[in-house]
Amino acid sequence: MTTTALPHRCLRALASAAACAVLLAACAAQPPRASNAELQKQVADTERAFAKSMADRDFAAFSSFLAQDTVFFTGPKPLRGKEAVAAFWKRFYEKPEPPFAWEPETVEVLDAGDLALSTGPVRNAAGKLIATFTSIWRQESPGVWRIVFDKGNDACDCAKAP
Repeated sequence: MTTTALPHRCLRALASAAACAVLLAACAAQPPRASNAELQKQVADTERAFAKSMADRDFAAFSSFLAQDTVFFTGPKPLRGKEAVAAFWKRFYEKPEPPFAWEPETVEVLDAGDLALSTGPVRNAAGKLIATFTSIWRQESPGVWRIVFDKGNDACDCAKAP
């Protein structure tokens, strides 16, 4: 054996050590998880961008916020899947003026940081409260949230309630 040649077992050990070093460096390079407050802001901003798709009449943008397995409660039978939800909602994007608008009022994120709830008012074109919404968002990758559940509820006219 010459001093410049290493036995195969030494080369394997060096290769294993190098692979471990690369893995450790990759783990160390992972950014820290966002704080709950940062995640709440991400979800609120995502909900606002989702609502802006209606104001901008941008159906493609609306569809981009839908998870593949999304479920929307729009009547007696829930709509299941991105394609079904998009097909149903397309009608709301066909006229030049948006028929309604919404905005988040409350946002909560699980401590695990992967699911969030947003809720708030829905107003008609004249600005009258007509409903409230509740949406569940799932973080699909850092900073990327997709809606997995959505349900609207009629607004309560509490002044008329017994």
